[in-house]
Amino acid sequence: MKGMKVNMIYGFIATIGTAIFGEYWYLFIGFLLMNVIDYATGWIKARYFKKNESSAVGAKGVFKKVLYWIVIGIAFFVSFGFIGMGKSIGVDLSFVQFFGWFTLATYLINEIRSILENLVEMEVKVPAFLISGLAITQKLIDAKTKVEEEQEEE
Repeated sequence: MKGMKVNMIYGFIATIGTAIFGEYWYLFIGFLLMNVIDYATGWIKARYFKKNESSAVGAKGVFKKVLYWIVIGIAFFVSFGFIGMGKSIGVDLSFVQFFGWFTLATYLINEIRSILENLVEMEVKVPAFLISGLAITQKLIDAKTKVEEEQEEE
């Protein structure tokens, strides 16, 4: 009976997430989770390791994370809006479909890297391949974005 309740709760969360964020809702939930973990590790680092806790710095961090969500929302709005507008006027604007996803991926990688940096500063041993792998992933996303920008200019 308990397993059935857990399945029902998970199913409810998945249904709501899919209704709001689409098929890849778990990426948005993952980003939210990374926001919370990054804030928590930053607070722990500041309070217990650096001894420089500041409510103003913490508030600034929360505000930045809210702004990240706004930028992600704008990127998806531009993506979906321009594709729809292109269909209305008969112009193929499908290349903008990745704006939102690239934005989300960039911020997700930045959050994970920030968490790892906080952990390293708290003297937690983080595997070097993980830090390097995220740096390489960020470079690949940036390079892909740059190539697409150059193709648009041509």
